[in-house]
Amino acid sequence: MKNFAIQGAGLGLRRAFIGPLTEHPPESVDFYEIAPENWTRIGGKLGKQLRTLTERFPFVCHGLSLSLGGPAPLDEEFLTELKTFLNRHHIRLYSEHLSYCGDDGHLYDLMPIPFTEEAVKYTAERIIRTQEILERRIAIENISYYAAPGKELEEIDFLNAVLEEADCDLLLDINNIYVNSVNHGYDAEAFLSAIPAHRIAYAHVAGHYVEAVDFLVDTHGATVIDPVWRLLSMAYEKFGVFPTLLERDFNIPPLSELLSEVQRIRALQTAASSQPVRRYG
Repeated sequence: MKNFAIQGAGLGLRRAFIGPLTEHPPESVDFYEIAPENWTRIGGKLGKQLRTLTERFPFVCHGLSLSLGGPAPLDEEFLTELKTFLNRHHIRLYSEHLSYCGDDGHLYDLMPIPFTEEAVKYTAERIIRTQEILERRIAIENISYYAAPGKELEEIDFLNAVLEEADCDLLLDINNIYVNSVNHGYDAEAFLSAIPAHRIAYAHVAGHYVEAVDFLVDTHGATVIDPVWRLLSMAYEKFGVFPTLLERDFNIPPLSELLSEVQRIRALQTAASSQPVRRYG
């Protein structure tokens, strides 16, 4: 079985919950995730509370601003500061989006990298440089996207080519596969089957907004729906159980509601662990 840096079911940490989680940490959460850009320069009470949690529980970081596919030079100053933060808090894994988010400044959105051979090499070089500076492997996340300008490769072929060229890991976003399959009319199960299992570091599940029957918006602002849960269960059947984290970025419900979804992740993991892994060619 693959030796993952983290195990079990995780939850994205929000500042509103840091007090309750520090005082009464739930047994159902095995690890937490934070965006380093939101915490790197935070001190005072919040900074101390974060340090208390990172000393007690496994943490991963999911970046928002590196713009791996963007035209601007890689922000090596940020990466140097990030390296210090990751080491100080004993962060188990750092991940970023397979996207770009700006040029000279940020767009505050995740834009799709053109699915081309040229973009594969360009993005992979930047991932390799990121890993050199951080002195650790990183994971890249398959993103949701709404247009594919200049497309030469299919999404899955582009993703796999970057993973291979950069020799990095994958943050497998289950909801993004489902959203993209609806928006772009492809088979989510076939996409999942083409994922290189040995690259999976952990996964995300989240909710989305239904604009129309054939147009979904990846918002992380709703509960996870049944088709996404089924796709996650299928992924466990195909690849074995891997660490999985619940994302919720706005419309934040009470912590108890989020924990019920984390419990559902754990239930699926427990059920899958009792079954033989179904290998697909």
